[in-house]
Amino acid sequence: MIKITDELIGAISNKAKLSMRQRCNYNFHNSYGDCIQRFLNALEPDSYIRPHKHEDPKKTEIFLILKGRVLVIEFDENGQINDHILLDHDNGKKGVELPPKIWHSIIAIREGSVLYELKEGPYVEETDKIFAEWSPEEGTKEAQEYNKKILCDLKITTQEKQKEDAK
Repeated sequence: MIKITDELIGAISNKAKLSMRQRCNYNFHNSYGDCIQRFLNALEPDSYIRPHKHEDPKKTEIFLILKGRVLVIEFDENGQINDHILLDHDNGKKGVELPPKIWHSIIAIREGSVLYELKEGPYVEETDKIFAEWSPEEGTKEAQEYNKKILCDLKITTQEKQKEDAK
């Protein structure tokens, strides 16, 4: 039996905060060869997940919010936002399923956000994701600006911005 507890969520969230990439996965699958990849995905507002899609093989991806707030965005082939949902543990928007071959990304809105993620396997690093050429590479200044622009375009404020505005 695999138990997902507040203690486990807190521990993974703390690892994400200490990580250079501001995120941390905790895998439940036994190997990358498993036909279903299941894991906790803890991320902080400064984390950048480059828009990507899954084509080889085609994979459905599911995000369920366990803690915090996370924006899930779908893009068209040119990088324009097609659709989005703000998953929030407290507001009734608990999850989303993305079909294969859809450009997407996620942005943490609240510190300590944790998703339960399911994705078809196997996981092969070289073919798992196709990154969008119209998006900045991870680790660049442009990546953080890109996330800020998405949030601004959708009129969504992060927890950090809300704190600044309250001062």
